[in-house]
Amino acid sequence: MNLRRDVFQAIADPTRRAILLLLASQSMTAGAIAANFDTARPTVSKHLQILTECELLQQEQQGREIYYHLNAQKMKDIADFIEPFRRMWDERFDRLESVMKNLPTPK
Repeated sequence: MNLRRDVFQAIADPTRRAILLLLASQSMTAGAIAANFDTARPTVSKHLQILTECELLQQEQQGREIYYHLNAQKMKDIADFIEPFRRMWDERFDRLESVMKNLPTPK
């Protein structure tokens, strides 16, 4: 049975979020990614594996090197899922701000 990892568990890890931020601007090899962290390369490789299994990253072979890059569609799917919650909280904070502005000032 092929179990797929949960994307939200994957992005809950701060190292994996840092990897996503690194790859937001350019594709990188595993070695180049690992050079940005004070952890062993196999640890970074495990993070890359998890992000790839969640389809947040895609791999592209270029010669002998494998480059990792963001899967923009998967990132958009996550953003689309989160958007209604963001709007709900924005509306609640706007209402709270309105209530607070209308409170009488203490004398």
